[in-house]
Amino acid sequence: MITPFEIFKWKLKIFNFVFMQIDAYISDLLYRYECVIIPDFGAFLTRAVSAQIDESSQAFYPPHKVVSFNEQLKDNDGLLAQYIASVEKLPYELALQKVIKQTKSLKSFLAQGEILSFKNIGEVELTPDGNMKFSPVKGPNYLTTSFGLASFKSPEITREAYQKEVETLEASAPIAFTAERRKSRSFLKYAAVAVVALTMGGYLASNYYLDKIEEHNIMAEQQAQQQLESRIQEATFVIDNPLPAITLEVDRQTGNYHVVAGAFRIEANCDKKLSELQDLGYSARRIGTNKYGLHQVVYGSFETRAEAQKELYRIRKSHNRDAWLLIQDLD
Repeated sequence: MITPFEIFKWKLKIFNFVFMQIDAYISDLLYRYECVIIPDFGAFLTRAVSAQIDESSQAFYPPHKVVSFNEQLKDNDGLLAQYIASVEKLPYELALQKVIKQTKSLKSFLAQGEILSFKNIGEVELTPDGNMKFSPVKGPNYLTTSFGLASFKSPEITREAYQKEVETLEASAPIAFTAERRKSRSFLKYAAVAVVALTMGGYLASNYYLDKIEEHNIMAEQQAQQQLESRIQEATFVIDNPLPAITLEVDRQTGNYHVVAGAFRIEANCDKKLSELQDLGYSARRIGTNKYGLHQVVYGSFETRAEAQKELYRIRKSHNRDAWLLIQDLD
């Protein structure tokens, strides 16, 4: 007899199998689109927000996209099915049937009280009144222009407190000038005149010395040039056995689909990442800077989206889960 616990385990396995297929596709599309619709279920929406400061924790957050969910947007726009068809090499109609079948499974789990967890996106559950409640989770930054930027904390500057402390010290220990120091002002005046005179004398002497050095360098350069020309005229070069020409074929990466490894504000970090990937055997290269001044390094470039997407999934699984796809003409 099958126990309730065994039934729960089988339901959990089926639940995870469904989500491992669909949430990765949705996550990919959220990098490039503001709305991804699951037909007859709802839509995940993104909205760009500017950089933020949390005054309570003194944390600074870069610009990013906020993910939300709208269960009213259910009409199929073809985006999700078309993307699955291109990745899995399926006809569009078959990919759409696959999406519809998975949507039915999602709604069935939701009706049974399960919490649907979309990896790197958020969780969806039913409220007591039958509406869908979405809770976003902390995942990747879907705003590609902020790729490589992380949050950081900076302690509050207490400059004002130090100023008050200095004012308190000045009030308790004022500075007083004695009569003897007032009389020494004439000496300071003569000392200042002497300093100015020494400075002007040193400046004139320095210019004279530099002019002599420049004149000497010009004469030496002319003599060296004359000797070099005379030796070239006297020399004769004869090559009896010239070496055969060697033709090298170098593969040049082309294509407008690039699997991005990272974008760096500091160029030295960009070169370090490039060397690391090349040591691992990737055909990595730099593709210049973007409009925000970040130096970009890619695993490679591809002619078709399918080739690039296939390599992207392999890299995410084996090396870097934060790698992403850039579509850009570099010519």
